[in-house]
Amino acid sequence: MMLQKRTLLAIAGATLVVAAVAAQTTRLHVTVPTVAPRAEDVSTIDGMIKAYYDVISGPAGKPREWARDRTLYMKDLRFVAVDVDKQGKIEPRIVDHQAYVDSSDSLAKDGFFEKEIHRVTERFGPIAHVWSTYESRRTENGPITMRGINSIELFWDGTRWWISNAIWTDERPDLPIPKEYLPAGK
Repeated sequence: MMLQKRTLLAIAGATLVVAAVAAQTTRLHVTVPTVAPRAEDVSTIDGMIKAYYDVISGPAGKPREWARDRTLYMKDLRFVAVDVDKQGKIEPRIVDHQAYVDSSDSLAKDGFFEKEIHRVTERFGPIAHVWSTYESRRTENGPITMRGINSIELFWDGTRWWISNAIWTDERPDLPIPKEYLPAGK
């Protein structure tokens, strides 16, 4: 009888562990419908960057414009979020658009506003690179919660602009950046 109780408890415990692991690995999947791109979004670099920030921003409870967002990017786009892991090592998190949407849709719950505060654009023929510095807030005019930079690569296909890559990092004093890459005097 005691052996049966221990066996049942072990099975129950293992079941709870499996359920907990499954819950952690199960992610919300957000369905993103296909829509036509807005001409004002895709006809200029300014329009692309404005839309890039517009779609992610909004007050608590407002659904994000993921369908509009998807129209900005080429088919096999990869997003790269550069962060620091618990051991202090720089670690990129690489995702496609769907994984980005699935992991970011929760921003609508609490509110999130990201605003461009500075931009440097370089262009050579049909390709362009944009350094876009941003600041983030929970409410449109609330205190700044984060600052960082987006590195965005775009290309012109003859009729419209496409974002081919986006990589970003938040402003963090703990990022281990070699001195030779810091501005003089830092």
